[in-house]
Amino acid sequence: MGWLPGVGGQVSSLVLLLLSSATASDIPLSVQQVPTITKQSEVQVAFPFDEYFQIECEAKGNPEPRFTWTKDDQPFDLSDPRIIPSNDSGTFRIPNEGHVAHFQGKYRCFAANKLGVAMSEEIEFIVPNVPKFPKEKIEPLEVEEGDPVVLRCNPPAGLPPLHIYWMNIELEHIEQDERVYMSQRGDLYFANVEENDSRNDYCCFAAFPKLRTIVQKMPMKLTVRSLKHANASRSSTQLGSEANSIKQRRPQLLLPPKDAGSDSSVTVLKGDTLLLECFAEGLPTPRVEWSKVGGDLPRGRESKDNYGKTLKVAGVTPQDGGHYRCQASNALGAAAHSFHVVVEEPPHWTRKPQSAVYSTGSSGILLCEAEGDPAPTIRWRVNSSPIEENPLAGDVLSPGEVSFTNLQPNHTAVYQCEASNVHGTILANANIDVVDVRPLIQTEDGENYAAVVGSSALLHCLYFASPEASVSWQKVDEAKPLEGQRYQQHKNGTLQIHGATETDAGSYSCWVENAQGKTAVTANLDVRNATTLHISPRTPRVPKSHALQLHCESQCDRHLRQSLRLSWSKDGEALRAGGSEDGRVTIDGAHLTISNVTPEDQGVYSCSAHTALDSVTDRTHVTVLDVPDPPENLRLSERQNRSVRLTWDAGDSHQSNITEYVVEFEGDKEEPGRWAELTVVGGEETSVLLPLAPYVRYQFRVLAVNEVGRSRPSQPSDHHETPPAAPDRNPQNIRVQASQPKEMIIKWEPLKPMEQNGPGLEYRVAWKPQGALMEWEEETVREHSLRVMTPAVYAPYDVQVQAVNHLGAGPEPQPVVLYSGEDYPDAAPTILGVDVVNSMLINVTWSPVPKDRVHGRLRGYQINWWKTRSLADGKAHPREVRVLRFSGPRGQGMLPSLDAFSEFNLTVSAYNSKGAGPESTPFTFHTPEGVPAQPAFLKVIRVDRDSATLSWGLPRELNGNLTGYLLQFQTINDTHELGDLSDVHITAPSQPGWRLSNLSANTKYKFYVRACTSAGCGKPVTEESVTLGAGQYAGLSEDIATQGWFIGLMCAVALLTLTLLTVCFVKRNRGGKYSVKEKEDLHPDPEVQSGKDETFGDYSDSDEKPLKGSLRSLTRDAQATESADSLVQYGEGDHGLFSEDGSFIGAYAGSKEKGSAESNGSSSATFPLRA
Repeated sequence: MGWLPGVGGQVSSLVLLLLSSATASDIPLSVQQVPTITKQSEVQVAFPFDEYFQIECEAKGNPEPRFTWTKDDQPFDLSDPRIIPSNDSGTFRIPNEGHVAHFQGKYRCFAANKLGVAMSEEIEFIVPNVPKFPKEKIEPLEVEEGDPVVLRCNPPAGLPPLHIYWMNIELEHIEQDERVYMSQRGDLYFANVEENDSRNDYCCFAAFPKLRTIVQKMPMKLTVRSLKHANASRSSTQLGSEANSIKQRRPQLLLPPKDAGSDSSVTVLKGDTLLLECFAEGLPTPRVEWSKVGGDLPRGRESKDNYGKTLKVAGVTPQDGGHYRCQASNALGAAAHSFHVVVEEPPHWTRKPQSAVYSTGSSGILLCEAEGDPAPTIRWRVNSSPIEENPLAGDVLSPGEVSFTNLQPNHTAVYQCEASNVHGTILANANIDVVDVRPLIQTEDGENYAAVVGSSALLHCLYFASPEASVSWQKVDEAKPLEGQRYQQHKNGTLQIHGATETDAGSYSCWVENAQGKTAVTANLDVRNATTLHISPRTPRVPKSHALQLHCESQCDRHLRQSLRLSWSKDGEALRAGGSEDGRVTIDGAHLTISNVTPEDQGVYSCSAHTALDSVTDRTHVTVLDVPDPPENLRLSERQNRSVRLTWDAGDSHQSNITEYVVEFEGDKEEPGRWAELTVVGGEETSVLLPLAPYVRYQFRVLAVNEVGRSRPSQPSDHHETPPAAPDRNPQNIRVQASQPKEMIIKWEPLKPMEQNGPGLEYRVAWKPQGALMEWEEETVREHSLRVMTPAVYAPYDVQVQAVNHLGAGPEPQPVVLYSGEDYPDAAPTILGVDVVNSMLINVTWSPVPKDRVHGRLRGYQINWWKTRSLADGKAHPREVRVLRFSGPRGQGMLPSLDAFSEFNLTVSAYNSKGAGPESTPFTFHTPEGVPAQPAFLKVIRVDRDSATLSWGLPRELNGNLTGYLLQFQTINDTHELGDLSDVHITAPSQPGWRLSNLSANTKYKFYVRACTSAGCGKPVTEESVTLGAGQYAGLSEDIATQGWFIGLMCAVALLTLTLLTVCFVKRNRGGKYSVKEKEDLHPDPEVQSGKDETFGDYSDSDEKPLKGSLRSLTRDAQATESADSLVQYGEGDHGLFSEDGSFIGAYAGSKEKGSAESNGSSSATFPLRA
């Protein structure tokens, strides 16, 4: 039986040393037994806002117990009509109907049957009064400045806790400090009053939070007379002196009061808070100090509040008892008080009586021990009566011990042990049941159990027996007791099978036997597969701000799948199902995702799988990586003219090893504040010797690098300045820029500020004709360019540039060869011939210009050409010269993108860096006919069930004399697959239309029309249409649209429509509503809608749609027909058609694709035609 709350002192609690095998708590209710109280109320407070107050008492027993009550140790009648008793327990209710105060008192419940009586502890029912301040007239208080004052609160009695506040009439708190203090009783103390303490609204408020009540005392008036106005004839200096001499005084204690003397005693209960207060009047305001005589104040549990006037010690222990001293002092003296603190304790159990079941003839001992201060008194009862009045009671060997010998059934009773001192009383019941009964197995017969492989299986066989019984287990099909270390039998009859295997499955029997007989039950065990779990990835390393995904893969027995539940935790704390409230962490069953990972996300993540039979957990450690912290504490040492050693301390690497350090410097005089990289060192180094340049004021910083990235830069180091020196290098990239003949503008890359090595940087430039045995001409400049005039055009010169500063010159420079300025070529090439490759491409050959006539470096040749007229109509073409250049010393070039069947003129000229020279004599050539462009349009103007009439427009570019048209068509089925292609050759170029007959009804066709010249046929224009089915009428678009009367009718309809729209617009502007359009939108005309779905009149070119089995690229041009503006593949920057010497590589002719509409004879069917 469980331990009940208790008290202590060096007295005892009852403990039953069982000599039998069962306890009272094990007795089934089917066996006769004494009553046992199972539930009772504690202290009950009648709050005025509750509807009723319930005092509880419940008990069990066999026979069923009867309940009686006492109130203040007198019988209490449950038949009182003002209470509502319960039918099945001793509980009763007191309705809150105005007579509650009558029931205030201390109650005790008794549960009795023929075997014994159990009694409850005292239950106090408190009916608090509504606290009120008495109505009283408070006389105004008038004092002089500097006097002590006490304003009494005297709060009314009420239900604790009590909170007191001093405020003014506007509910503003009266400020407290070293001079003003509110005591624990609520009185307001002034050590010395000041003029600003005067007010007529000092109010004391008492708050009772459990009663939800605050009451206010009548306002008090305090008037402080100022000494400044006591005698107006005296000066303020004299007055202040008098005030100081009269009012200043040594401290005198107001708390504790004078009548308490210099010593007082305080009793505090163990575990409570000790509270001592000390307040003194005086001027200047005294200060209070606390000490413990013969020891130190309890460290960690003591506090000084209210400017040191209150000493608190929390959780008082007996060691906290003793003498405490407070001392109030000012400049004039001191006052002290001693507190003798006594720590006492209410009773509590050290041993409680324990109920037990005995068999006839057995023996036992009851022990009862309790502690407290003062030491508790122990009293025994039997069935709620003093033990002395019961003739069958056991022998009382001592106040805390009762013994039993040769117990018989009539010894069955309830023993009570009561321990009490001045601070309270505690009570414990102990049931003594003397029973002889055959074993009663409380576990149901045929129970089914399940366990997983490797776990422990528990088969229950809970029983009650008196006298003691033996238990044995066996497998049903083996009929012998279980043996082996894997089988463990517990005292309550339960069988535990350790490390269950599949062979342990089956039926088991539990046999329980004592002197009164034996009983058995069976149990069935099913062994299932254990649940497995695996988290991936293992030990992931995730950079900060990245996303992390964890997957929990689980497998369990098929019988356990319905009960499988997954849960996630981090560092042992469960994660919220579904994820975090901010959505950064999401949990979707087996998946955990963390977006924007932070360092706080690092830790051990666990996934647990729980089933009805087992649970398993797998863990993974997540490491959050981040860029390192910046290096710290940069130091410079080993300072030299051209080097210095830099040392630093590494920062936190944030879980990722530092791979390298980047050392940067700042010292550019032209760009102060600009940092540049100086060197990189390995991650294991924290020191480096830095090479330096002269004439620089250096400052360094270091960045750490790991696998995540770079840290922020460290704080800069101290400055280090190097002395100046002569330049270490000369300018690079010496070149010439010539704008005029016989001129040479020499340029070079200037030295950077870090390369100048000192002040006064200049450049010494020297030049002479290449290979000439003569002195160098030279000139020193500050800029990085020099203009030199030369006697010859495009003559070679040796040039060198050397850096010089105030400390000397740089190393000896190496000369470079530069050429003086160029002039235009003065000779033209001779055109040798023009070879026509096809209608759009020619090959031009020419003789080169002599080298001495180029007057510079030959860059190449350029061809100028222009169209003069078209050979198709003979019309002259305005001169539009186009240019194509060919780099290098070549003698031929290809001209692409020409117009077919046209006459052209061309010239050739040489060019150098200065520009192009004179042009050759114009050469005239003709281009042959080419294929025409596609027709301008293609329309199906009429369809019947077996025919279709087509019309098309002339090509925009004929490229020759038209010889006719090629008309082709093929069917399209419902899956967009194309049928065989049929050709119709039309030899009349002036006829832009055709009627096809013998077509299939209600069939979709695709039509192609190409224009043709003697060079072939061009690209097709396409259209699709569907022939009519049975009962449909032919379209008349061609016949009607070309009639004059139809055109006139359409114009009249357009004019009428415009007029109606104008009227509608005017009406709307005048405020009217014209809702025809809205009504039409809501109720569209079915005929109009169906007209939109008719077969012809809305054809579209579907060349862009992919058709199954269709011809590839029916509209694709051959390469030769691409835009004439695309010259890059023929002139400079040749990418494919020409080799470096300008020779043509690819065949310049259109190719036909297999199966396309360009192929002829794709169908052998013959169709009747008519023009």
